[in-house]
Order: sequence, then structure tokens, then C-alpha cells
Amino acid sequence: MPEGNQMSNIKVLIADDEPIIRLDLKQMLESLGYDVVGEAGDGKEAVELAREHKPDVCILDVKMPIMDGIEAVDIITEENIAPTILLTAYSDKELIERAKAAGVFAYLVKPFKPSDLAPTIEVARARFEQNVLLGKEVSSLTERLEARKAIDRAKGILMDSQSLNEAEAYRRIQIQSMNLRKTMREVAEAIILAKSI
Repeated sequence: MPEGNQMSNIKVLIADDEPIIRLDLKQMLESLGYDVVGEAGDGKEAVELAREHKPDVCILDVKMPIMDGIEAVDIITEENIAPTILLTAYSDKELIERAKAAGVFAYLVKPFKPSDLAPTIEVARARFEQNVLLGKEVSSLTERLEARKAIDRAKGILMDSQSLNEAEAYRRIQIQSMNLRKTMREVAEAIILAKSI
């Protein structure tokens, strides 16, 4: 767990429809060294503030007017803004299932102690970072797979149209890539496009 001075860099958004609970939560977080950058009284406002402030973590109550905490979490998660922690006095199975489906990173049942907050925030942030890295890795793998498919298809076109073997076709794409200062995928896609015209 980070020291207090490191936590001061961590921006937290809180949402609860009860002002007294919001105030208590804000004081607990600030006493732990967190920076509360936004306070919302309903889920819709929480989503708007999350978009505006880009906090490091959002802590939302489940039961709120206009839009409940789980619906807000769904949007915040979909837009990949920040990890979310749900606070609730309810621990029924249906709420937990909805929270899991929405992509909640942690779940705290009221009443909780101030000492419960820091570990919950740190675990939620770590899981979120892992998800972000995994998403980038998947994008990179998908990009590489698409490039490989295009290059293989372009090699096939060159092999057929110019009676080249596979190595010669690959080398031709590679040389054109260097000469044109384009990626091999871009060259391959141009070959495929030219064939389809």
C-alpha cells in the first residue's frame, strides 16, 4: 500500500445520494491522503463528472436516483474511464450479479471502516491497469494477425501474377515497404486493392 504522500496524487470521484454519507466518505478519503475531485448525488451526475475529471477511481453507491450506481458503472466501464468500487448496504445476490456484469472492480458493504478503503482502492486500480494492458496486448495481437493475413494474401497474388515463389514474393513486399516507407501491411493492402480493381 502506498504512503500518504503518494496517495495525494490519486484522484477519487464519489457518488452517493445522501450528502452526510458523501461528506463522511470524503473525509475518510482525504484523511487517507486521497484527492476527492468530484462528488455526485446520482449516477447520471457521476458519469458526467467521471468524463470531466478522469479520476483514478470512482466510488459509487448502488441505490441512487435518476441512474443507479450499477448503471453508472456500466457506462464508466464501457468508456474505460476508471476502475469502479460499489458501496452498498445491500449484499443480495441479484445486486452482486448485476455489479459483476457491469464490470465493477470492487464491492464494499456498509458499514465499512476507513481502513477498508485503501486496500480496496489499490486492488481496484491494479486490476484496472491489468485490464488496460491486456486490452492493448489484444489490440496489438489483432493488428499483427490482420497484417499477417494481408501479407499472406498479397504474397499469393504476387506468386500467381508474377510467377514468384513465396520467399521472392515476401522479399518484393519487404523491399517495396522500405522504398515507400510504408508498413508491409500497407504495401500488402495496396497489392490486394490493385488486384481487385
